[in-house]
Amino acid sequence: MPDETLHLPLIHRLLERHKDSPGALLPILHQIQEELGYIPDPAIPEIAHSLNLSQAEVRGVISFYHDFRSAPPARHILRLCRAESCQSRGAEQLAAQLRERLQLDDHGSSADGNISLRPVYCLGACACSPALELDGQLHARLSAERLDALLDSCREDA
Repeated sequence: MPDETLHLPLIHRLLERHKDSPGALLPILHQIQEELGYIPDPAIPEIAHSLNLSQAEVRGVISFYHDFRSAPPARHILRLCRAESCQSRGAEQLAAQLRERLQLDDHGSSADGNISLRPVYCLGACACSPALELDGQLHARLSAERLDALLDSCREDA
């Protein structure tokens, strides 16, 4: 595992740039994640101290917004729609298939770190349910067979 303290100089530069701005926490967190792909644990006390917040407040914001990550992202991000239209067209069965095949829960990453599963509650493809987004690309009218093919393509890409 890489030494996450190596990121502290970047974090300090971002904090120095934004700490006096009103509502600086969210822009700082977004910029750290944009630069590093996630928000490393050693950043939490640095952010809290710089913004005069508790570490619990910083962690609370990170955990509240599901797009923030506290670990490096997997190679592939799969976001399965769990809204009503997709549910009515089989999204729950697809979610079970994903959990079984990848051996993870709805917010987990596969053991090999290749795929992360994230539920979302609308991808805007209701007319083409069920839908998922894989690495930013929408896949609609999904079947169990198409889902397996997508997972296979992720494995081959590893």
